[in-house]
Amino acid sequence: QPAQGGMDAAGPRADAETGTDTDTDADTDAGTDAATATHAATATHADTATDADAVIRGTVPPTMPRDLHDHYFREAKREGYRSRAAYKLKEIDDRKKVLRRNANVLDAGAAPGSWLQVAWERVRPGGVVVGIDLQAITPFPPDAAIHLIEGDLAEVPDDVLLAPVRDRDSGKTRFDVILSDMAPATSGDQTIDHHQSVRLARLVIERAPGLLTGGGAVIIKVFEGEAYPELLGEMRTCFKQVKGFKPKASRSISREMYVIGTGFDPSAAAHLTGDTPPPPPRRPKPGPGWSNG
Repeated sequence: QPAQGGMDAAGPRADAETGTDTDTDADTDAGTDAATATHAATATHADTATDADAVIRGTVPPTMPRDLHDHYFREAKREGYRSRAAYKLKEIDDRKKVLRRNANVLDAGAAPGSWLQVAWERVRPGGVVVGIDLQAITPFPPDAAIHLIEGDLAEVPDDVLLAPVRDRDSGKTRFDVILSDMAPATSGDQTIDHHQSVRLARLVIERAPGLLTGGGAVIIKVFEGEAYPELLGEMRTCFKQVKGFKPKASRSISREMYVIGTGFDPSAAAHLTGDTPPPPPRRPKPGPGWSNG
């Protein structure tokens, strides 16, 4: 079963030739995405801090990731975020402005909870944030409208995911934004890991018609590879705009990209099944005495 979960300045773009960070505009469209797609995965409104931020930041769990010298790790620890991934979402949203005040947000693959923290900072006071992950997530203080579900996105019904939104009595019945930092349990095979990440991305899109309001937005992590341009093309059939983005907070060796889709059309998403063809089998390398004839 796949594992789920995973600066406040203008960020880099994924270079069209190498997929690495540059200091130019952050967006990549279908043309530039196609140029990077031969690579397989190897990886695993700016706000000012206020007293209200401290309510959901608090003490950082002792199990934060590796690299004590990493800049974003240090920043996360200093500011009380649960992981360095908070800065990925902050940078993306500073560019795209999808997390608006009073919006309702679903975060898939939410553990350990840093994206939940950022989302709540930006949609409060009238918004609702729901996080789902296979792992249990340490609860937040009751002051924050952050609701946690331990489970598999492929199995939890729409009504369960949407219950906190409907209980809010705001007149809204769906999410305005779906976030996904889900990643597969890596196998060590870049091709397999890439295709598994695309499956998770398609799962999010498959669930969107029952969860996401018309005109809504998604931010979805995916590992680059051969199926990446196809995924973007499929998303463009049900989102008005689809762009790929690599935040500065992503590790330089990572092949992760974040796909941002805005202007969702629920009726156009019905054809997406969430199924991804398995990668082709690899032929064994010839050994001594093998003949190509």
